[in-house]
Amino acid sequence: MTELDPQTEETPEVPLEQQQERKIVRRTLEAVGIFFLELIKIAVLAGITIGLVRYFLFKPFYVKGQSMESTFFQHEYLIIDELSYRFRAPQRGEVIVFHAPTEPGDYYLKRIIGLPGEQVKIDENKVVIYNTDHPQGVLLEEPYLDSDIETKGSVFVTLGDAEYFVMGDNREASFDSRRFGPISEDTIVGRTWVRGYPFTRMGVIEAPMYQL
Repeated sequence: MTELDPQTEETPEVPLEQQQERKIVRRTLEAVGIFFLELIKIAVLAGITIGLVRYFLFKPFYVKGQSMESTFFQHEYLIIDELSYRFRAPQRGEVIVFHAPTEPGDYYLKRIIGLPGEQVKIDENKVVIYNTDHPQGVLLEEPYLDSDIETKGSVFVTLGDAEYFVMGDNREASFDSRRFGPISEDTIVGRTWVRGYPFTRMGVIEAPMYQL
């Protein structure tokens, strides 16, 4: 009986050119995978950053209503600065966004007129401020108001340590502190910082300078 030697099966040798092509394909796939992985990382980090900025620093606000005309018009897009008031107190003349005192979940856009500890008097279409510098009262000049605007009402209020008196620039169409009283500092969301839209009115919003 003849014994047969087992034959060793030889693997065909892959041409060098084909090996190089396979390496190129493998490296390309690895590079594409790394690219998409980095893209995902960037997208996640960007989402987290945007979320933190919107929640803690800046928030968009869409103007509704006519109470701040002609400073702000309906449908204008504002960026609200939520950071500044963590380091300083709100100032007279700044336009702020705050939680509506009579409508839970809603927000109002108004201008700060009276500061904590002051007295505000409204009579005969005039706004008078009483404070330590002006115990006899001083007339508040408001250059941002349209010439035909009248500040109607008869009000005399003393503000607490953390209270502000606010009004809209369109006094005849504004529901403000003349009706619902002073607002508390802890209801303030932030100050208007930038007008982003319309593009023809885009820019940083500055508070007026008062002669007080």
